Amino acid sequence: LDGAGRWPDRCRRDVAVVLIAPKEEDVKRQQAGGIMRTARIAVAMVVVGLCGTIALETYQAERAVDEIEMAEAARALLTSLSDAQRSAATFPFDSDERSRHHFIPTEVFERHGMVYRDMDSEQKVRALDLLRSGLSQDGYMTAQQIMEVEGILGILEGEGRQFSRDQEDYWVSVFGTPGPGSTWGWRWEGHHLSLHFTVVDGELTMSTPTFLGANPATVPSGPRRGIRAMKAQEDSARELLGSLDASQRERAIFDDVAPTNIVTGAELVVNPLDPIGIPGSALSSPQRDLLMAVIDSYVGLMTDDIAALRRAAVERGGLDDTWFTWAGPTERGEVAYYRVQGPEFLIEFDNTQEDPNHIHAAYRDFDGDLGRDVLREHVALAH
Repeated sequence: LDGAGRWPDRCRRDVAVVLIAPKEEDVKRQQAGGIMRTARIAVAMVVVGLCGTIALETYQAERAVDEIEMAEAARALLTSLSDAQRSAATFPFDSDERSRHHFIPTEVFERHGMVYRDMDSEQKVRALDLLRSGLSQDGYMTAQQIMEVEGILGILEGEGRQFSRDQEDYWVSVFGTPGPGSTWGWRWEGHHLSLHFTVVDGELTMSTPTFLGANPATVPSGPRRGIRAMKAQEDSARELLGSLDASQRERAIFDDVAPTNIVTGAELVVNPLDPIGIPGSALSSPQRDLLMAVIDSYVGLMTDDIAALRRAAVERGGLDDTWFTWAGPTERGEVAYYRVQGPEFLIEFDNTQEDPNHIHAAYRDFDGDLGRDVLREHVALAH
């Protein structure tokens, strides 16, 4: 890069960008500048054939994070906070606050916790460490992009916008006391991003509900033109839909008109919807792989250990009894809705607003959101 942080003209070709977790000391040397500055620090450039060189710099290899490391990340964040900040960020595990969640703007749904925007540089590093502790590298990048497009939305909407659009307007909350063998949880939430993790008796038990969204779904202009925060979640479903023959497609598409939002919204408890569409039992082996790819686009956002819990739920129900259904036109650029439902889980996705260029999606567990099923067993055995 030149002194202004730009590529020299002769080097502006064949660039691959790999997002890699940064070393803590590299981040702390930077001045506070928001989520995207931290994300930029985490970029290692793999430059192929630029100015006659090949360069690769890796700051830190991706590593699986278990519940112990998650607890350590939470404790490190809480230790870095002032007494007043810690008081704002923490709640009893059995607090009603733990069950509050939504993916709409904060002006419409009041949020509680410690807002990322008001943290200093070290605290922001600690907060991102906690976020990263529950997500895979793909998941962390997706979360960063969702938050980034929130800032882009503010630019696109201009001064007359109805809501404040701030890529740092995300709230961190910790429930209970993180530690070995303890029961606790945490939440990272703001517009279009609501992530929940529950640990019971020191074992990571559940990471739902999970809400994701993006507006714009595809950035239409500017330096970040073309970025798609939820590319895999849309494209994998379209690939499955495109693989269906005429009779299969007739079964899979339940309505020519898409719902205007995810059907289950942000309900605290979600019950199974009608099993409509096409079941896995009616798909060929390659199509079943495509169905699993849709599921994996959500499951794979989590760390390996959490993803294994989600895949186990899919396997318990079996793909034969997992249903895929679509509503709305099938052409790209038109409004679209799909869902994948198994005996234990539900995925919903819609892209029906802003012409359409505005995605909402959710991954829910019928009995395990916020760790309900495991907590019932815990209470029965321990109390």
